Amino acid sequence: MVEHHICTFCGEPLEPGTGKMFVRKDGSISYFCSQKCQNNQRLGRVPRRVVWTKAGRKALGKE
Repeated sequence: MVEHHICTFCGEPLEPGTGKMFVRKDGSISYFCSQKCQNNQRLGRVPRRVVWTKAGRKALGKE
């Protein structure tokens, strides 16, 4: 059975065999679907305040 992951930043599902897994020194794991999501996370942006993420759309009342 193939594990399905969700992008840590934008909330989109990842296709098996795609994306990046980032493991921090404290052992926490982050999955990213694209370089765009990875760079936004690295810059310290909050997904709720970014309009194109699932959390951002939910915060604006679009979904």
